[in-house]
Amino acid sequence: MVLKLTTPARYILLVCFIIIGLHSILSFTHEDYGRATSLRNIASQLTWGSAEADAVPNEYYRPAEPPSHLLTRRANATILMLARNSDVNDAVRSVRRLEDRFNKKFGYPWVFLNEEPFSDEFKTRVSNVINGEVTFGQVPREHWYQPDWIDEDKARAGREKMVEDNIIYGGSVSYRNMCRFNSGFFYRHPILEQYKWYWRVEPDVHFHCDIDFDPFLYMEDHNKTYAFTITMYEYEATIPTLWQSVKEFIQENPQYVAKNNAMGYMSENGGDTYNLCHFWSNFEIANMDFWRGEAYSKFFEHLDNKGGFYYERWGDAPVHSIAVSLFQSKDQIHFFDEIGYEHNPYTHCPRSDSAWSRGKCGCDQQKSFDYDGYSCMRQWDRIQ
Repeated sequence: MVLKLTTPARYILLVCFIIIGLHSILSFTHEDYGRATSLRNIASQLTWGSAEADAVPNEYYRPAEPPSHLLTRRANATILMLARNSDVNDAVRSVRRLEDRFNKKFGYPWVFLNEEPFSDEFKTRVSNVINGEVTFGQVPREHWYQPDWIDEDKARAGREKMVEDNIIYGGSVSYRNMCRFNSGFFYRHPILEQYKWYWRVEPDVHFHCDIDFDPFLYMEDHNKTYAFTITMYEYEATIPTLWQSVKEFIQENPQYVAKNNAMGYMSENGGDTYNLCHFWSNFEIANMDFWRGEAYSKFFEHLDNKGGFYYERWGDAPVHSIAVSLFQSKDQIHFFDEIGYEHNPYTHCPRSDSAWSRGKCGCDQQKSFDYDGYSCMRQWDRIQ
């Protein structure tokens, strides 16, 4: 039998249902809310746990407000910036970003180097945004300026040709000084002699993610020498004879070439030619003991004697990249996917969804440079 209700009866029944519903809502206690919140938290943890695992293990991460006993283990490392007084605004921005995203939790010292004495304004403003120790130093003249033995007529002709060809920094002597200094001298500076590790930071760069782990300790514990976030092709017109000079050194010093090296990243034909791939050195975390070692010291001396830093425009990025790829095992080179980094116009945004979420990253994963046409990430991937 089907019960049929008149229209007034329907309205009365509807009002009853509303009253019962309001009573249920009003009787929802704080205890019920707590249970619901706990279930929601558990669900979110289950979802998190199913995401792709981070490359850096959890043991290297620290909470936002770490207990003091967690800060007792720290690498012998520094954060390094080469800057001029005119870079003060950009330098402050970079420092503020890395302090906020990383160093306020870890407290590594900063070192700033300049070809000239730092101004009081630079030192005051930079120091004001750093939580810990900071040291300012001047580059020794013999480490910076073009050596007397360089044939200036030949060097000038090379610069003029690059200017005609619209090559970036083609006519700049100061840029060449910087590249040579970063290739063979920065790690010899008296201030840096006390440190083993460094993290190179440039003025006006961005860090898009919280870095709640210690990259120095991770590298030290896993026998890494060099770490990068962006890899790309070099401008061939700036290094026309570099690879030939590298091949000469290898032929004369085969004992320095590592067995499990990364030649496959740099060459498509076993080293006959260079594909121009290099790690973008405006971000690098590395062990200075490698640069100070016998293999790299002799390698840099060989290249420096060629004069290519001035006759052409050899950059520290290909010099560093070629050396570490040849003289270290490829397993000693590390790609930090977790570190979201930008140096205009290129950005690396973590590919791993779990790393992106965990780091509270603000970058767009779809616009990461990793597999852009000018990127060398595919060349790196193929040797892994």
